[in-house]
Amino acid sequence: MPVVHIVTTGGTIASRIDPVTGAAVPVVAADELVAQVPALATLAEIRVTEFGLLGSWNMTPALMAGLARTVRALLAEPETAGVVVTHGTDTMEESAFALSLLLGEAGPVVFTGAMLNASEPGFDGPRNLLAAVRVAADPAARALGTVVALNNEIHAARAVTKRHTTALNTFVSPGRGPLGLIDDRGVWLRQRPAPSPPLPLVEPEPRVYLVKMAAGMDDLLLRAALQGGARGVVVEASGTGNVYAPWEAAIADLLAAGIPVVVVSRCLDGRVTFTYGGPGGGRALQDLGVVPGGDLTGPKARLALMFALGAGWDHDRIRAYFAALTAT
Repeated sequence: MPVVHIVTTGGTIASRIDPVTGAAVPVVAADELVAQVPALATLAEIRVTEFGLLGSWNMTPALMAGLARTVRALLAEPETAGVVVTHGTDTMEESAFALSLLLGEAGPVVFTGAMLNASEPGFDGPRNLLAAVRVAADPAARALGTVVALNNEIHAARAVTKRHTTALNTFVSPGRGPLGLIDDRGVWLRQRPAPSPPLPLVEPEPRVYLVKMAAGMDDLLLRAALQGGARGVVVEASGTGNVYAPWEAAIADLLAAGIPVVVVSRCLDGRVTFTYGGPGGGRALQDLGVVPGGDLTGPKARLALMFALGAGWDHDRIRAYFAALTAT
């Protein structure tokens, strides 16, 4: 049988209600999680690695790098067919995206989790775990790299986002749709993701900050980033890449200090185009020398910038990398 490694990190799929506090907390160990789904044994030889028991809001880019090293070592074992990572849904899209950049086309690496904890009726963890193992064990998934599989859908790490706080169908890929489905007959792939250019598996630069533009908000946070020793900044601009006029000078000062500024859109779909002129318009930002972030979300652009800076890349190399990354 194919060998599939399950790497557990915590999250709702490993959570139960604490009878004292009434709050859901991750307490289910890796072996117990697998034991809840005996049908896994019909799909693959399961081997388990417990990476942690975290609420995923406490997952950090440094932990993502450690997770990538763990998964890379498991993929290097000759008998491994694929790896499943169980993870909380709050930051699953970020961890999956980080591993897609750090591991390249190696895989398949299948992230999964749950929206209901193990104390709730209809707990979706077992069926999501079963579906993820089905993907990881399928030879057709070998070239997928890192994906997210929940609610019987498979999404590319590059495109997926969590759109709803509690719904079972929370994960979507705006503008692209799922790569495929998992049903009673197996894995049905309808498209394949374009490979993203890989990043070195290094320690990420922690001093990279995400600032979201809102109507009339002054430049305090950008000035604080400059004065506080930021190494990089990602700006979630409005529309096609526009900011409130006072931000333009603050962004110019960041760039003059050698701090790369990546600009993405706060819109859920589409990409930055720097179409508009005038104070704070995208054309002015482009002329200043910001790095266009294409259709990346702010959190994903931040991760790419953190690892690029961690690798010691200069502004020109970072610009070239983002151009290649956002062309896919």
